[in-house]
Amino acid sequence: MNSPIIQLLVLAGIAVFLILRLRGVLGTREGFEKPAVTRRENEGRAAKRDFDVIEGGPDLDITDHVEEGSVSAKALATMKRVDPTFNVSEFLGGARGAYEMILMAFENSELDSIVPFISEDVYEAFASVVDDRQRQGLTVDAKFIGISDMTLAAAAFDENTKEGEVSVRFKAELTSVVRNAEGEAIEGSEKEIKRQKDTWTFARVMDSSDPNWRLVATGE
Repeated sequence: MNSPIIQLLVLAGIAVFLILRLRGVLGTREGFEKPAVTRRENEGRAAKRDFDVIEGGPDLDITDHVEEGSVSAKALATMKRVDPTFNVSEFLGGARGAYEMILMAFENSELDSIVPFISEDVYEAFASVVDDRQRQGLTVDAKFIGISDMTLAAAAFDENTKEGEVSVRFKAELTSVVRNAEGEAIEGSEKEIKRQKDTWTFARVMDSSDPNWRLVATGE
């Protein structure tokens, strides 16, 4: 045989040998097979699922405080639509501070300091008690200890006036001593803790530029 033919046969034999070796190592693919998914692609898909946004879910700022779908929940949702800055949790934080401020102003007969935060009806009710104390020569020495429990009791919204009302139930502890004109204690004790329960209703016109809520009703 000619030398070129011999070289061609040798190269062909080497090629066949390499093909057979590769088939033995890699195997063969027959028919349709889905492509392999790399770890990076898997991670990307999992991350996408983790960050899917569920539209129309419950407003936790509301459902953390009242039952979902209740009259109070619907009223709070409407308040938030009328005033997008309204936040239930923040309101309750403010109500906590307002309760201490208003209660202690009443106990200490200092109503002038809370006029912007109470309605006329509440002011008149508080003032009648304070006036009666003064006529009898009585003074009250009170110290606020703290609020042991606070819950949102109810909420309502008036579509016509755009006024929202939120009732909050408080359980508080304080000391209170009533003294006569001579300074003698006739009721209470500085060492005796008084446990008090109140349900206060705060109101505000939700589309008003005035951000203040006012105490409009009190009860147990």
